Amino acid sequence: MDEFSKEKFLYKETSGKIIGICMDVHRTLGQGFKEMVYKEALEKEFLWQDISFEREKHYDIKYKGVWLNQYFIADFVINKNIVLEIKAQQGVLETHYAQVINYLAVSKCPVGLLINFGEASLTFKRIALAQKINPANKSI
Repeated sequence: MDEFSKEKFLYKETSGKIIGICMDVHRTLGQGFKEMVYKEALEKEFLWQDISFEREKHYDIKYKGVWLNQYFIADFVINKNIVLEIKAQQGVLETHYAQVINYLAVSKCPVGLLINFGEASLTFKRIALAQKINPANKSI
């Protein structure tokens, strides 16, 4: 099998479809809107294309067996296995990648997509849980 076999590139087809939808939204709206505008447009596209998703999915956080008062809300969870995090700003920071990695650890979703609508061209990064989580963070 090649380097991008199913074992190494989980949910390749679905990830590609989501990125394509994001590109279409960006091509249609352009840059400059707030995140909420892009999220609403994506929600419409997911509904029109019959893609299973949850918007603003709430996840609780457990620390050493105790539930914390803090939680996170994923922008979208697609097919119960891909976290989709949306940004609309100039540049993506390392903290945004760390945010997606932590979301993957808490949600147990194996794949995350970090999409930024804030540039002249859409930017995106696919992050896989197995590839990015270090053993020290497994208790998250």
